[in-house]
Amino acid sequence: MNVTAAQLEEQLAAILRAWGSREADIGPTARVLVSADLRGIESHGTTMMSLYDEHRRSGKVKMDRDITVVRESPVTALVDGGGGLGHAPGVRAMDLAIAKCKTSGLAAVAVRNSNHYGAAGVYAMMAAEQGLIGLSTTSTHTPSVVPTFSRVSMLGTHPIAFAAPAKRNRAFVLDMATSTVAVGKLKIAAMQRKPVPEGWALDPQGKPATDPVKGLEYRRMTPLGGSRAQGSHKGYGLAAMVEILSSLIPGAATPALHDADAPVNVGHFFMAIDPKAFRGEGEFEAQLDELIDTLHAAPRSDPAQPVLVAGDPEAACEDERKKNGIPLYSDQVELLQRLARESGAPFLLVN
Repeated sequence: MNVTAAQLEEQLAAILRAWGSREADIGPTARVLVSADLRGIESHGTTMMSLYDEHRRSGKVKMDRDITVVRESPVTALVDGGGGLGHAPGVRAMDLAIAKCKTSGLAAVAVRNSNHYGAAGVYAMMAAEQGLIGLSTTSTHTPSVVPTFSRVSMLGTHPIAFAAPAKRNRAFVLDMATSTVAVGKLKIAAMQRKPVPEGWALDPQGKPATDPVKGLEYRRMTPLGGSRAQGSHKGYGLAAMVEILSSLIPGAATPALHDADAPVNVGHFFMAIDPKAFRGEGEFEAQLDELIDTLHAAPRSDPAQPVLVAGDPEAACEDERKKNGIPLYSDQVELLQRLARESGAPFLLVN
């Protein structure tokens, strides 16, 4: 089934409303999820509604909550997510960072007492759309990444997203997990009934696991690089850095130290930087355009494969899906049908 972004957003909003979400939270949450699907990041889009339903039912997230600013300065703020999903507090935090940045040239906002917030790149892009450089990172509730030389998960997949505005070109958008792949990639592979490559996940003995269903059961993802010989210590270090920014700064829980049965307390970190605080009007964007053009023009190793920069595949996917619709797998359609039926929400998607 192919649906428009507006149709999918309306369907997600209907389910969130039936779950008891506050009206102010519904729009930001649905938009962040659909943005991920538009850009081809299905692992952080509609598919996540299954996990959110589990967390809602178990009490790990509160659908009716207050989002509050508990600490603030001209260039910083601390936001309390109220124990609910992370999308609405994430949008509020980045909006706050953008507003402060426009006044002061640079601002950072952290969030505590939150939960999964979707695709990190959506928040970084919010800044780029305002002519600013954006940074977004997040921790997780459940450890799922094995440190180099270990066989036990201690950290989350801990993404880093960075976006910078150009003028002629699209924004540079880096959105990456610090694990070799995100856990959601295993979910997509399981839906498609496809094995995953060696180096994505491990079994309890520290050996490669290629069955995505078993990989999800074991929840032992490798750090970016896959193995020490291929640089997994770098991914491991980046994951620890994200933990410091996202958890230690706002005072959120850390997976390595957190009791899995304790209340969820995920943290996020957002930063906005105004290039005009350092350069003349348009100078940064012009030089970024030059850099992007130069990278695109780099000699190809394969004449059929253009040289890309971060964000190119997602932007091309977004263009295609805005034109032809967002494809939903049968499992995703069945998920939305079930969630709508069980919550009493209308099912709005039709072939």
